[in-house]
Amino acid sequence: MSERFGTIPTLLAEYEQLEKDLADPGIHSDQGKARQLGKRYAQLGPVIGGYRAYKAAEDDLAAAKELAEIDPAFAEELPALQATLEAAGEKMEELLLPRDPNDDRDVILEIKAGVGGDESALFAGDLLRMYQRYAEKHNWKTEIIDYAESEMGGYKEISMAVKSKGVAEPGQSPYAKLKFEGGVHRVQRVPETESQGRIHTSAAGVLILAEADEVDVEIRQQDLRIDVYRSSGPGGQSVNTTDSAVRITHIPTGVVVSCQNEKSQLQNKESALRILRARLLAHAQEQADAEAMAARKSQVKSVDRSERIRTYNFPENRLSDHRVNFKASNLDAVLNGELDPVIEALLEADKAERLASAGESGK
Repeated sequence: MSERFGTIPTLLAEYEQLEKDLADPGIHSDQGKARQLGKRYAQLGPVIGGYRAYKAAEDDLAAAKELAEIDPAFAEELPALQATLEAAGEKMEELLLPRDPNDDRDVILEIKAGVGGDESALFAGDLLRMYQRYAEKHNWKTEIIDYAESEMGGYKEISMAVKSKGVAEPGQSPYAKLKFEGGVHRVQRVPETESQGRIHTSAAGVLILAEADEVDVEIRQQDLRIDVYRSSGPGGQSVNTTDSAVRITHIPTGVVVSCQNEKSQLQNKESALRILRARLLAHAQEQADAEAMAARKSQVKSVDRSERIRTYNFPENRLSDHRVNFKASNLDAVLNGELDPVIEALLEADKAERLASAGESGK
């Protein structure tokens, strides 16, 4: 057993135990527990596979060295075998980096129009369609939870659930892919109402929340203040004859969520509770984990043009992500859901930073 990766024996034992547990028909009588075990098994699979590849490369190199002492011809294979071992070791270091605890979760994505008036609301609608098309390309399901339309089209704010179908492969869940989309998105273009052809700048804010299961967050009824009121405005016109809209205040944290777009008070309450659970999960993680707090702070709360993470320049058909200096000259394709290149650039930058931090802490 190589001593380079000291946690592997524990992970191997856990993986073998999970295989036994999941092979037991009795475990599947509790679907929640079976799903939890299945997720952990899927998480460990790449790590175990990577270690086995590393160990095989290590054994091959050792055998070739022994043979080279007998027959010098085998020495010619040593550089290639050494390179294979080093590559497998680097891959293992990546696989053993601490994981984001939310990387297997689905997402509640919120978009809010900011500075720029009606043009910002229209841009919020463009962002919504971009994420819907990106979800389609990854075979995810989307569900609009709540929204407030603007008079000129687009949205003042909108909440959408993005869910994987079945158990997602490690690193392929909605949260793992979308977690760096939170922040201020700035658009530069000529509005349809601009008679002089001048380019306007406006912004919309995106917030990415990991969707929480009921078992993840305990919500006590005595901690909630639930108010009902009459739905109003676009999206509420068909139901504004009854008090069907719901506003829930979580008293200990002050988090407030409201929903009005379903036809019944019960449906609006369930939608509001979904959003509340996601926000409380994020709130709890902020308090418990400094790393999660730093990531959460990067998703700016105000929608100010100066606090942008990304710019969408329509006249030049260009997208620029200011965090990793990523540029693409196919904005039309990006808005049609071709987001993978910029998302992969962000994930690679995050991985490089985490590897550097792990290297520093290991010194």
